[in-house]
Amino acid sequence: MKFDSETLVIARAISILERRMASRCDAAEFSSPESVKAHARLALSERPFEVFACYFLDVRQRLIAFEELFTGTIDGASVHPRVVVCRALELNAAAVIFLHNHPSGVAEPSGADMAITRRLKEALSLVDVRTLDHLVVGADEPVSFAERGLL
Repeated sequence: MKFDSETLVIARAISILERRMASRCDAAEFSSPESVKAHARLALSERPFEVFACYFLDVRQRLIAFEELFTGTIDGASVHPRVVVCRALELNAAAVIFLHNHPSGVAEPSGADMAITRRLKEALSLVDVRTLDHLVVGADEPVSFAERGLL
């Protein structure tokens, strides 16, 4: 397979952007809702299928890890609280922020989104891990459960 110079330039640009995004994410202190939303939008807005991810944070709300935990189809992903709790404990996280995308582009939380958020929050609270937010990423600005009073 032969690649033209334009394809190689685009591939290199994507690689540079991915590295910059990862380094910004690693260094970020997630005390600003705007910085969290900006990263969430970059990480998930263009996905053609639903992805559920978590930011795992320390006691000072600094990022320990950003992990995509579940992938699904164009309209849903199965999320298992046991996996999220286990990963939070493995990372010694003090807090989490959930995020997932809606491939339709509409970031309005569904009833299923609210139900899984409640289940995850309850499960994590049993092991003293705080749930700070759940972001739904669409085509525009991500929707924050915390800002809407849904947590």
